Amino acid sequence: MQAAFALHRQGKFDQAEVLYQEILKSQPRHFDALRLLATIATQRKNSALAVELFDRALAIKPDHAEALNNRGNALRDLKRLDKAVESYDRALAIKADYAEAHYNRGNGLRALQRHEEALNSYDRALAIKPDYAKALSNRGNALLDLKRHQEALDSYGRALKIKPDYAEALNNRGSALRELKRLEEALESFDRALKIKSDYAEALKNRGNALRDLRRPEEALDSYDRALKIKPDYAEALSDRGNALGALKRTEEALESYGRALAIEPNYPEALNNRGNALRELKRLEEALESYDRALKIKPDYAEALSDRGNALGDLKRTEEALESYGRALAIKPNYPEALNNRGNALRELKRLDEALESFDRALKINPDYVVAHHNRGAALHDLKRFGEALESYGRALRIKPDLEFLFGYWLFIKMKVCDWSDLESQFVQLFERIEHEEKASAPFPVLAMSDSPALQRKAAEIWVRAKCPRSNALPKIATRPIHNKIRIGYFSADLHNHATANLMAELFETHDKSKFELTAFSFGPEKSDVMRKRVAGAFDRFIDVRTRSDRDVAILARSLEIDIAVDLKGFTQDSRAGVFAMRAAPLQVSYLGYPGTMGADYIDYLIADPTLIPESHQNDYAEKIAYLPNCYQVNDVKRRIAEEEFSRADLGLPQRGFVFCCFNNNFKITPDTFDRWMRILKRVEGSVLWLFEDNAEASSNLRKEALLRGVDADRLIFAKRLELPEHLARHRQADLFLDTLPYNAHTTASDALWTGLPVLTCLGETFAGRVAASLLNAIHLPELITSAPEAYEALAIELAMNPDKLRSIKQKLASNRLATPLFDTQLFARHIEAAYTAMYERYQADLAPEHIHVQA
Repeated sequence: MQAAFALHRQGKFDQAEVLYQEILKSQPRHFDALRLLATIATQRKNSALAVELFDRALAIKPDHAEALNNRGNALRDLKRLDKAVESYDRALAIKADYAEAHYNRGNGLRALQRHEEALNSYDRALAIKPDYAKALSNRGNALLDLKRHQEALDSYGRALKIKPDYAEALNNRGSALRELKRLEEALESFDRALKIKSDYAEALKNRGNALRDLRRPEEALDSYDRALKIKPDYAEALSDRGNALGALKRTEEALESYGRALAIEPNYPEALNNRGNALRELKRLEEALESYDRALKIKPDYAEALSDRGNALGDLKRTEEALESYGRALAIKPNYPEALNNRGNALRELKRLDEALESFDRALKINPDYVVAHHNRGAALHDLKRFGEALESYGRALRIKPDLEFLFGYWLFIKMKVCDWSDLESQFVQLFERIEHEEKASAPFPVLAMSDSPALQRKAAEIWVRAKCPRSNALPKIATRPIHNKIRIGYFSADLHNHATANLMAELFETHDKSKFELTAFSFGPEKSDVMRKRVAGAFDRFIDVRTRSDRDVAILARSLEIDIAVDLKGFTQDSRAGVFAMRAAPLQVSYLGYPGTMGADYIDYLIADPTLIPESHQNDYAEKIAYLPNCYQVNDVKRRIAEEEFSRADLGLPQRGFVFCCFNNNFKITPDTFDRWMRILKRVEGSVLWLFEDNAEASSNLRKEALLRGVDADRLIFAKRLELPEHLARHRQADLFLDTLPYNAHTTASDALWTGLPVLTCLGETFAGRVAASLLNAIHLPELITSAPEAYEALAIELAMNPDKLRSIKQKLASNRLATPLFDTQLFARHIEAAYTAMYERYQADLAPEHIHVQA
């Protein structure tokens, strides 16, 4: 027996085993031979044989505490955790002061997720053996499981005081520091562990996680790869490696890494969840959903997977199901800020804005520095038109993370909506510099109101498209189709109801030549039953509500209907669906009316414009080819009713005498420069007033203050409340001259004014948005109201106010031109836009790439 034991201690297991077996041949009930054979089986990782041999030994000597402890270890290796704890308990019933058994019992309980009991076991081991470094380290792990991170750190510190070169404790200490967001210290702890034990795969993996948190994904990737070189079948490292690749936008490689992790460990819920996130990023949403569901089948209480699953359902426009998934996540983990934030987004999508706000507030109560929740809260407040509070929410987000994607532009845009001009010019400069440096500083739409540079607007759009809606190859290329008897036009919009877009376009839909064109509406806006919705729906061959369909499904539907030309009426305005076009809904894709600028996307083939809007010298500032209509790009509905009601000035809060300048543009279009000009005009025209649209109380208050700062009585600013369109049009009769804004002109508001007989004075800008009023005036043959410099704009406004005969002459000309010029000739406009569509289609059928098109008058 002594010879066998000596060989065993030297690690000569085969020779020791032969001698133990010889002993058992002559003494089958030799306890030590059986026990030590079981130990060899454990050392060889043959845990099933070890348990069998320990059981035979314990049948001979049932009260042997060490054998019971070691049997527990073998059972733990077999994942028979309850039986393992039972074995430790039997050992401790025999030998209560057995520190190792208390320690091992703690390990078993921790594996069973019974963390408080595990902590108690480690404490009992340490009461017996205070310098037990392993127990102190694993006690720290239990505290880490219980989210008691600082106490865990203290426990690792005690272990390292006893054993400074304890690599495992250094690794665990790094994990605690990472949880405490002390990332540089965590990195230093992992590096110390690796200095002691260079082939420590777990420390390399954890080091990678800290580097990823530090936004150093390339270094993180290197750390994971080093871990995998040591331990190629390390599923956790492969999964975490996928996360680093995801951070580097190498999503296909990330997906492959998760696949490798799952090949090793098919029932690895975290890898399945991460795989779902990668598939979602790749817009493979149904596959993502399947991956989340597999994770949840393995781990039904996996709150993170339920929350991420909700995100995929949201992308699929299955918003009610998404909400239910977030609810399940929160039932498991009520204080889960990410799920509360995601739930808020779903509620916002469903226009349940007060509930959305409550969800964001709950998230922020848990994590006051949760920057994305502050951002989303601001968006919900914006939707509720609580702009002052929205500004505060965006401001808090900016203070926490000044470089949060696109936040700076949103914040500035809200400032413009409430006419808060504090430091605005310097903030514009800062924004423009960030865009020039390719930073994700603003969504494209706000930039239209801030910059008169078409090149900058294009850059902002291109940055947005790369980040949010790049070209997708999820669907195959559309094969060239046979020529249809009728060109199939699809109009895509969220605004096919009582909205400015429908108010302009309704008559065009009715006037299209149905013998040559087949019209399909793809409506992704709210379900409405107003008069305009019924009118518009009746004008189409098909009207399809697609608001609950994913971008992919809408693109597939358009392809199945063989739409030839998909016309996007939204661009980057509210409720837009650029993702539909990124998947190529039709062979030809066109931007029209809703977004007055370039979309900067390589999947939008044409932008419909006119020579005033985009001179040929500006074409390089647009990603699309330009389809030039001969007169004006903007269609109008001559069936727009003007109320018969005659408003008096008193009814509208206007003075009985004095010149009335007006501007019914949205308040965000009013810049300090424009307002300076207006105030100088008021000062020159005695008794005049400025009649503005009241978008929100904050803007009205701020504009009054700004007037006072410029030496103008605040009472000379009069604010018009929102009215129904016919009444709004009727009240224009009490104004004398409409003053336009720059860099974002009046668009629908300008044609509204002209339709009612009110002259519009504009200053020609450089961008599409800054040249629309000029386009309208050219189309109604009133070029004398277009100025090319701010000084000329001011001078003409003053002259028209002080020279009643000249203004009367212009009004008479407007009245005679109103129905005799192209602006309000919808029949003529329809023929011109149809000619543009036909030219696009003929080029496509001739296998020619899109090119600039000039429709002849």
